[in-house]
Amino acid sequence: MNSNVIFTNSVHDALAAALDVLQPASVVVLVDENTRRHVLPQLEPGAECVTVMTIPADEEHKTLHTAASVWHHLQESSATRRTVMVNVGGGVVTDLGGFCASTFKRGISFINVPTTLLAAVDASVGGKTGVDFGGLKNEVGTFALPAHVIISTCFFNTLPERELLSGFAEMLKHAMLTGADEVDTLLDLNPCAINWQDHLPMVEASVGVKQRIVEQDPHERGMRRALNLGHTVGHAFESFALQQGRPLSHGHAVACGLVAEAVLSHMVLGFKSSCLYHLAQAVRGLYDPIPLTCDDYPALLKLMKHDKKSHHGELNCTLLRAYGDVAVGVTVDNAGMEAALDIYRDLMGM
Repeated sequence: MNSNVIFTNSVHDALAAALDVLQPASVVVLVDENTRRHVLPQLEPGAECVTVMTIPADEEHKTLHTAASVWHHLQESSATRRTVMVNVGGGVVTDLGGFCASTFKRGISFINVPTTLLAAVDASVGGKTGVDFGGLKNEVGTFALPAHVIISTCFFNTLPERELLSGFAEMLKHAMLTGADEVDTLLDLNPCAINWQDHLPMVEASVGVKQRIVEQDPHERGMRRALNLGHTVGHAFESFALQQGRPLSHGHAVACGLVAEAVLSHMVLGFKSSCLYHLAQAVRGLYDPIPLTCDDYPALLKLMKHDKKSHHGELNCTLLRAYGDVAVGVTVDNAGMEAALDIYRDLMGM
């Protein structure tokens, strides 16, 4: 990967050094309402010609409409191809900011400064950008690597539990892609009861899993699909909940998707039942089960078939033979997915 990922709790100094390397003609800092209020005063770069743009917080604003407002701001700020965009915030800011930067004037440099656990371990690294469209997550986007990613845990102790749990689900996914010891170590933690400033190395290790996979397959033509573990079902859960007017955090949906796809892994590839039960018990203890009935299955299957991994409307999943032993591009039929959802509901106490 060309992206320079920096792990530090001296974020202001790291940002100043990154801008010194890039020597921008101007800097546009993109934040949401939360990061402008709580984080920006600590980070605002000292470079000349800095402008700040604030977008609304939350996933429902990760749209082409918001992207157009960012492009408009860049135009009004007389941004050029030597402008650098600094995206300071959670996954909505880094996804949308990266998309806007990668398309404005056919691409300007950008730096991601994730302020949530989810953005740090997932959205800010790997080169995927995008916005939601037509009720589907990240339906429109690009592959574009940030010039730098500055990852710190100094912001995490002030995050609400919902945000910590959202990022923890992606860390759990990375552990499942690595091995049983890594899963056990992670499930021994309560992400809402630790001092995150002491756990920067743990976050660095989790990001390293994603980096190693992305380096092998930057444009998701093969092995990078391993990172979709839990996401075929998880994205469907997330989109379905949004359509029902009861939005879920991305990580909450993915955590439940990990259980559902572990069920499929057991059914299709012989993933150990003991691992499945342990995983389901841990997820059930941290995340509220998503209320589902069998009447919801047709809508969920339709959403899964819209997933970007589906080439011909098939149900395409990443599954596990065992922790650390991944199978990508596994096709599941409707009956198999419905049976897995039945078992998932039982395991999650529904």
